[in-house]
Amino acid sequence: MSDGHILDFGIWQLLDIILVAVILYQLYRLSRGTVAIRIFGGITAVYVVYQVTEALQMDLLSQLLGQFIGVGVIALIIVFQQELRQFLLLIGHRDLLSKAPRWLRNLLGGDAPKDGFDSQMLAATCEELSRRKLGALIVIRAGSDPSHLATGATPLDASWSKPLLVAVFERASPMHDGAVLLHGERAVWSAGILPVSGRLDLPSGLGTRHRAALGISEQSDALAVVVSEENQAISLAVEGELHRDLNREQLIDHVDRLLNPG
Repeated sequence: MSDGHILDFGIWQLLDIILVAVILYQLYRLSRGTVAIRIFGGITAVYVVYQVTEALQMDLLSQLLGQFIGVGVIALIIVFQQELRQFLLLIGHRDLLSKAPRWLRNLLGGDAPKDGFDSQMLAATCEELSRRKLGALIVIRAGSDPSHLATGATPLDASWSKPLLVAVFERASPMHDGAVLLHGERAVWSAGILPVSGRLDLPSGLGTRHRAALGISEQSDALAVVVSEENQAISLAVEGELHRDLNREQLIDHVDRLLNPG
């Protein structure tokens, strides 16, 4: 039998390649449209050159690049901290956990509401806000608590309803400019200032509310619903993706699929 490496290729090597490809693709998907994607491309090019110099036994250049890559691991963690956070959230996504044992779902799901989320009332609220031409940003907790990402929030701790949210987002309300956090049947806080997305590929017409909705969905597993003050359109941000111009049925379908599976 030949000692060539090709004959040593087996199922575990194939699985290794597939897993690396999946990880690289997910990191690319999470960082596309940002400055980080350029850094990612540069680091990939340096690593490829390093592997080539290793194969060609170019010792001096190989050692130099090896030292750079060794130090660069720490820099990678700093530069890609937001993308790495999203990647870890993706691994713990509720769809992936849905088939896990109940004890593991309970452990990772925290104290998420057991009775589901009232997507019908949410849709009715958004329609009323749109009809009144009121801008709104509504964050819905899915698993982990996103409150640490918001600043300046005013505690509410009340049962949420359409009249309550409409009152919060009325122009005369001192809390209308910020976001509201909903968790199950409770409105946790209002007037929260959220981190805005740093993506460079967003349409120029998107306002601060949409960028804040994307920002909170990039850094947590929460959902964010936006009602545009300019054109009264309803949008939903989830996992860094913005679903725009949703009608009532589409919004309910998205929310039920994400928060009320089964």
